[in-house]
Amino acid sequence: MFKSKIIISSVIFLILLVFTSMIKNETRTIEKKSYKLNKEISLKEKDINEAQLDFYFLTSPAQIEKKIKVLGLNNYLPIENSKIFLSFVNFNNIYNKTSIFTNQNEKKTKKN
Repeated sequence: MFKSKIIISSVIFLILLVFTSMIKNETRTIEKKSYKLNKEISLKEKDINEAQLDFYFLTSPAQIEKKIKVLGLNNYLPIENSKIFLSFVNFNNIYNKTSIFTNQNEKKTKKN
């Protein structure tokens, strides 16, 4: 009788121990997924904010002209379309291409 109680209690303990570790592993994977999703959401929100800022900036030339007059900028010139980038990544890619191009054309000289 005493042995059966010990066996039953140890089996229940082992089952609960395994069940607890399985739940812990599942919650860990869920936390990792939620962290990744939160990171993606924050990047998307940043992109939305940048797009809204660009929209407000590009659609209100009257406000820009007012601020130019207030600041007293007489040499204000609009930006050329070729200098407007859709994102920092595009700018960085073009900047890296031009810097690599200039580095390839440099001549190596020997020191005497």
